[in-house]
Amino acid sequence: MKRIVTIQDISCLGKCSLTVALPIISAMGVETAVVPTAVLSTHTMFREFTFHDLTDEMTPIADHWEREGFAFDAIYTGYLGSFEQLGLVSKFFDRFGGEGTTVVVDPVMADNGKLYAGFTPAFAREMANLVKKADLVIPNLTEACFLLDIPYRTDFTEAELKEILVRLTALGPRYAALTGVALTPGRLGVMSYDREEKTFFHYDREYLSVSFHGTGDIFASTTTGGLARGLSMQDALTLAVDFTVESMLKTLAEPNHNTYGVNFEEAIPLLCERLK
Repeated sequence: MKRIVTIQDISCLGKCSLTVALPIISAMGVETAVVPTAVLSTHTMFREFTFHDLTDEMTPIADHWEREGFAFDAIYTGYLGSFEQLGLVSKFFDRFGGEGTTVVVDPVMADNGKLYAGFTPAFAREMANLVKKADLVIPNLTEACFLLDIPYRTDFTEAELKEILVRLTALGPRYAALTGVALTPGRLGVMSYDREEKTFFHYDREYLSVSFHGTGDIFASTTTGGLARGLSMQDALTLAVDFTVESMLKTLAEPNHNTYGVNFEEAIPLLCERLK
């Protein structure tokens, strides 16, 4: 069985980060180890949530795993909340990465043209340094702009988006996949670039005019699980788009649905069927 380790926080309620990554990747038939960076009572969409930093636990976990001789087919990072955590994850890549291990960085730090609370341009620059060690980086458009230190816009042309992807791979990764790409009215999807093959890929689905918390985590988790299962980059990204959309459609079908999380659970049978 393939084994992935994912490094990000866990919200006890509210579907994002580890509460998304763990069940989705496991359902894809891949063993999922976790390094929790923090534990929250809920995700940050809610008020007065509790927060407990687990930075001090990250190195002891890695030390123990190294003593035991554990190895991973992929390392996948999500939300990292501090400069210290970026540094520790960089060291984790050095210790557990290398030949045969795919490193996926989802640089969770911004959306809709703005950095999340507590993050700064200096943090984005340090995130770009972490991206140098990745095989695949999966930013949204806002995150890509901060990684490259370019002004955010909503009207990038297809040619400009391709240039952004090329510049992202120039940071170090072989692959860059940009989410939230809209090349056609009423459609939304992903565009990627393979630096070695010098090829672009684009896939989209119908645009759903609603925003749910955690869809980026669903996308990145499905992509990473697909790669671990041996799917090509294009097939893994296609599966991730389809599963994210299907999860959103399941949510919208609920008469009293909320926006704090996506009903990916009822879409998991579709995911498993696609992997047969």
